[in-house]
Amino acid sequence: MPLYKKWSINSHAVAAIWKIDEPETFFSGATGITIHIGHEKKRIEYLCGRFLLQLLKPDFPLTHIAPDKEDKPRIPHNKYYFSISHSWPYVAVVIDEKHEAGIDIQTFYPRILKISHKFLSPQEQEVFTNNINLLTLAWSAKEAAFKWNGRKAVPFIEHLPIMNYEYTNENHQVHIYIGNKRFFMLHIEAFEGEDFVCAYVKHHEHWVNE
Repeated sequence: MPLYKKWSINSHAVAAIWKIDEPETFFSGATGITIHIGHEKKRIEYLCGRFLLQLLKPDFPLTHIAPDKEDKPRIPHNKYYFSISHSWPYVAVVIDEKHEAGIDIQTFYPRILKISHKFLSPQEQEVFTNNINLLTLAWSAKEAAFKWNGRKAVPFIEHLPIMNYEYTNENHQVHIYIGNKRFFMLHIEAFEGEDFVCAYVKHHEHWVNE
């Protein structure tokens, strides 16, 4: 079982990363789910995400996951808040019993050097430099914030600005301000694997009433 990592974010949130090397039947058999997605890898990622949710919380109601009006996946009465991310061959999930959740995982690709201007302001690009790992970290942190926020069509540059970044004890600390219709400062923690970076919302501060 290639459970790459499992950790507690706090007293009410737990996360995990799985590195896929099993066939699709392993995940479909474990979850009892059949999904009609044409691309094989996307099917396996989908099933692995559900498998991981159930691995962390055996009572997780997989068959009751449905998108809300903003397309954020939910379960009835928000018994658990959760977030799923995948970047082959990795799948990451977080489950939080009290608050919104956001996680993102990205494998490193040189192409990010050409598109960083699409999600980072000129000031942010200066902070993260022309470095594949750091640019991927910045992208992953904003993706985690986007998923936590749960709103569609949020511009990453205008409405998810990085306010502070530091590297301590082998972890990256990023603060992102959400200032569109919701006003929060998100503390995002991230770490690097051999070929990926994973970022997740650790906690948040509510700054201004909506």
